[in-house]
Amino acid sequence: MSQLIDKLNQMARVMPQSMGFGAKRPIPTKPKLLLIARLTWSDADRLADYAAIADAVLFTESGPDTKATEKSVRLSPGIPWGTWLEDITGKETDLTAEVSCDFAVFPAEMTLAVTVPDKIGKILRVEPSINEGLLQAINELPVDAVLLADAEEEKCRLTWHHLMLFQRLVNPLSKPVLVSLPANTTENELQSLWKTGVDGIVITVATQQSTERLKELRQTIDRLTFPPRSRKKMEVLLPRVGTEPSAITEVEEEEEDEEE
Repeated sequence: MSQLIDKLNQMARVMPQSMGFGAKRPIPTKPKLLLIARLTWSDADRLADYAAIADAVLFTESGPDTKATEKSVRLSPGIPWGTWLEDITGKETDLTAEVSCDFAVFPAEMTLAVTVPDKIGKILRVEPSINEGLLQAINELPVDAVLLADAEEEKCRLTWHHLMLFQRLVNPLSKPVLVSLPANTTENELQSLWKTGVDGIVITVATQQSTERLKELRQTIDRLTFPPRSRKKMEVLLPRVGTEPSAITEVEEEEEDEEE
């Protein structure tokens, strides 16, 4: 099982301690947003530097240097890393033949001919424009999490419109949700994201300034108190058709009283 997906599921399952004299559940790690650093393959040899900053690392761009990456992974076994699948289309491809990663992010347009082993966490990347019907269908797909990624939104400050988009994504999903954010995300914005049900954030690290900002985000997330979620963000239930029997009975009794 993917280490990153394990962490996401643990955060989603965090529940408050029960009251009374019964046996108490073990106290889990305090709930928090997971922080994922998005790097290029040229930074693979610096993976050890991010082990104390991020919860996971996502490498982007095509043509990874497998040997350099594997060497870095051996030096930093404590941090899960993943690959961004973007240009794999057409012919059959076995992901394990390229890299032995913990998770993979791929677009909905990726061909099913690409083989992603079960042990690798599967994160489906969606666009903000995806309709609600397709969002609900994701619950039945063999993917482990969903990432809302928009290149333009990564460059700007968060707005109420962004929160609306995130909430729209979270509501129908029973799977963990990640969102791509700018490196200048603030403390208040992190708290707002948590309240919408977002489980983790992906920050693109392209400059020394963004690396320093990533460190600040790590400190902020560790310092903040995120309210425990009483249940998984959203349990997807089938819509109820018609009125509940109890409600029907109450209505009938009221009508009888009025007739008398």
